[in-house]
Amino acid sequence: MISSSRTRAGIIKRLTAASSEMNTATLAALNTRHAWFGRLDAESRSWIGLLARSGIDGFATWFSGEEFKPESIFDAAPRAMARRITLQQTVDLVRTTTDVVEEQIQHLLPRGDRQPLQLGIVHYSREVAFAAAAIYASAAEARGAWDTRIEATVVDAVVRAETDESVISRASTLGWNTESDVVVAIGGVPNPHDPDGGGQLDGLRRAAARLQLEVLAAPQGDRLVCIFGGEGVGDPAETCERIGKLQEFFAPGPVVIGPTADGLAGSPRSARAAASGFRAAKAWPEGPPTLLAIDLLPERALAGDGHARRILSGDIYPALAANKELLETCVGFLDAGSSMEATARALFVHPNTVRYRLKRIQDVTGYNPADAREAYVLRMAITLGRLQR
Repeated sequence: MISSSRTRAGIIKRLTAASSEMNTATLAALNTRHAWFGRLDAESRSWIGLLARSGIDGFATWFSGEEFKPESIFDAAPRAMARRITLQQTVDLVRTTTDVVEEQIQHLLPRGDRQPLQLGIVHYSREVAFAAAAIYASAAEARGAWDTRIEATVVDAVVRAETDESVISRASTLGWNTESDVVVAIGGVPNPHDPDGGGQLDGLRRAAARLQLEVLAAPQGDRLVCIFGGEGVGDPAETCERIGKLQEFFAPGPVVIGPTADGLAGSPRSARAAASGFRAAKAWPEGPPTLLAIDLLPERALAGDGHARRILSGDIYPALAANKELLETCVGFLDAGSSMEATARALFVHPNTVRYRLKRIQDVTGYNPADAREAYVLRMAITLGRLQR
C-alpha cells in the first residue's frame, strides 16, 4: 500500500511529530473513560503515561519495519506495576490508546497517511495485547511460585514451633488472617513423587474456601501438613466434619486434626498433637478416616507422646480419682466386662447406683465407660495415673 520507502519515511516523520499530542489525548481519554485511572496514585499514573508514550513511539518503530518486540513497551514501567494494574486495566489501556491514535490520525495527519496507519494500528495493537497477556501470565507464574515457597516456609516454621514475628509477617503477605483460630491437620500426600501435588493443593484451597476454611498447605515428605483457619474453625467436632469433606485431597488413610489454637502464634501446639496422632493412628486402623488428635490419646501415649500421657494421668485420672466411689465403680465396671449387674454385685450396691455413678463418671471425665473405645481411654488414664502416684 505504500509505494516507496521515501513515502514510508515521510509518514513516520509526521507520525513521530504528532506523538506528543497523541499521548496527551490518550491520558485525557483514560481519565474520562476509566474510573480506575483516577483512583491511582500520582506515581502509577505517571508510569502509565510513560507506557502510553512508549506504545505510541513503538508504533512508529513497528510501522517503519525495523525489528521490534511488542513486550519492550512494558520495559518503561517497573515490574511492580503488574501488581498495581490488573490485566483487564492493561487491556483498557491498550484499547483506549488504539482508539485515540486512530482518532488523532484523522485529525493530525494528511489524508494520504490515514489508511495505512489505521490498518497498521489495528495489527500493532493486537500484538501489544498478546505481549501484555504473556507478561501478566509470566508475572502470575513467578508470583505463584514465590507464594508457594513462602507458604511452605510458614508451614515448616509451625511444625518446628518457630512462629516468631517474621513467620506471622510472611503469612500476612499471603492474605492470612493471623488472629483467626486455627487447627493443624496432617494426612498423607496423595502423590509423594509430585511436589506440587499436580494441582491438588489448588483444588484443596478452592474446596476449603467453599467450607469457609482458609488453608496454608505444604507437603513434608510423605505427609501433607495443612493449617486451617477462617470462620469454619470452631467447635472441634464440627471442624473435624468440615475437614473430613476434604479427605479426597489426602492419600488414603487417616487425617488427624490437632486442637484449636489461638492464632498462628499458637498453632505449633496443634501441629505437635496432629503429628503425634498421625504417627500413632496406624495402631487404630478401625478408627474414622478423619479424627481429632485427642481421640488417639492411648495410642499416642503408648508411642511415647509425653503430652498425651500428661492429659491421661494429669487431667482425666485426677478428675476420676477425686471421688473414691467413682474410681472404684469405674475400675469395677471395666473389670466386669462392662456388665452393670456384675459390677453391682461386686460392689454390693444396686444396679441403679452403678448406672448413676457411670453417668457421673462421664460428667467429670468426658468419657463414657459403657463405650468400648472410651473405656479404653479411661483404663489407660487409670493405669498411667496410678503409676504417677
